[in-house]
Parts: sequence; structure tokens; C-alpha cells
Amino acid sequence: MAFTVERIAVLKDNYVFVLYDQQAAAVVDPAVAPPVLDFLRQRDLKLTAIFNTHHHGDHVGGNQALLQQFPQAQVYGSRQDQGRIPGQTVCLDDGDAVDFGGEQGRVYFVPGHTRGHIAYYFPGSGHLFCGDTLFAGGCGRLFEGTAAQLLASLDQFAQLPPETLVWCAHEYTLNNLKFALSVEKDNLELQARFDQTQRARQQGRATIPTTSGLERATNPFLRVDQPSLQTTQTQDRVQVFTQLRTLKDHF
Repeated sequence: MAFTVERIAVLKDNYVFVLYDQQAAAVVDPAVAPPVLDFLRQRDLKLTAIFNTHHHGDHVGGNQALLQQFPQAQVYGSRQDQGRIPGQTVCLDDGDAVDFGGEQGRVYFVPGHTRGHIAYYFPGSGHLFCGDTLFAGGCGRLFEGTAAQLLASLDQFAQLPPETLVWCAHEYTLNNLKFALSVEKDNLELQARFDQTQRARQQGRATIPTTSGLERATNPFLRVDQPSLQTTQTQDRVQVFTQLRTLKDHF
């Protein structure tokens, strides 16, 4: 039986994701604990796993409070984040497997935003939990890694099936698409997506999850090979990506 994903909006623009089946639950990047605990109580679920993508406080801030209530829960994170993720019990490397709800997930090592960032992909149900590496219409800032690293990380996601559900950790979509239009204004699919996103946000609706296929068609950071995003100065993929990331940083 496949698990269900519940999206919980917290803080200013974060999303926490709860995976659950009939008996157990796992949580991805719990920024804060109370809404997660409320959800678990309402459904009489036992928390068995915390999946952290990276060490930033708005992704691990709820770990300790959750462990106080569910001390047997395993805390998963990157091996490179050991000592930076509260309560971490399992250190993961690229290609490792995790299990939940009778399904096996694959760990992707996706540095760039941070040096130890990982993502969790469940091919059976088509869910990708990508933290702050990939956003709907955008990508994470470069805090601890290089542009070449982040581009290589995004390239891994671009290979996933187009119907893959991409669960990004922040509601940044509208601003990301405004930037995307500023660099690729003639992309008709992007124009349509921006209009749909604007209506959704006006109505208070979330834009997450997105899909891998939609990102490849409209997200400039997955489209550095497109002539429309290259310049007369360079067609080098890393240079194009670096220029886009710099422009977005000052957008």
C-alpha cells in the first residue's frame, strides 16, 4: 500500500511533509513540531522516521520536540551533516536506500545549497522530497557549494520521469516565475504557468507539489541548454547557470 503525503504550511513560507499509512508516519524537514504533533494525534499515528534534507534551522527546528514524544524515531540525514542535524541517528550517502510504508526510497546527494544536502526519491509512488535544492520555478541559493555542484544536482532531478511529484520545501513559486519570465519571456508554457500560479496564490492555494516535467519546461535553472537562455558571450552550461543564479540573487 502506497503512503499518503500531507503538506503542512509553517512559519512564513515553509512546508513540512508528513508521509503516512494506516499505522505509521514519517516527516520530512520538520521546521517546527506542534503542527506535526497535532496531525499525528488526530490520526493516532506513530512517528517512526524524520527525513532531513539538510541542516538549516527551518528544516530541523522541530526534531528535538518530536523526539521527546517519539524517542524511538530514527533521524535520517546526510553523512556530511553529522553533528549539524539534531538527533541524527542514520548517516546517508548517495545511492543509499530508506524505507517507509512498504516502499523503498533512494537517496540523492545534491550539494550546492549546502555542502551535505540530500534528497529522497520514492520511485514506486513517484515522490521526490528535494528540500531547498530545487524550487518550483527556481532553485536554492548557493550557501556552501558551487554553481557547478548545484547544476549537477539539478541535472539528476531532470532525469526523473516527467510525472514525478516534486515536493519543494518553500512557497517561492510566484516570485520564481516572475524571474523566469524576465529571462525567457517568450516561453508560452511559462506564461500560462505564471497566470495559473498567480490565480492560485490569490486564492490562497499552494503551488506545491510541482512535477519534474513542468519544471523542465518552465524552470530556467533546468533549461540552461536552451538557446533562449544562452548569451552571445557563452553557451557553457555552468557559466549560463552562474549568470542566472547571480541575476536571481539580485532580482
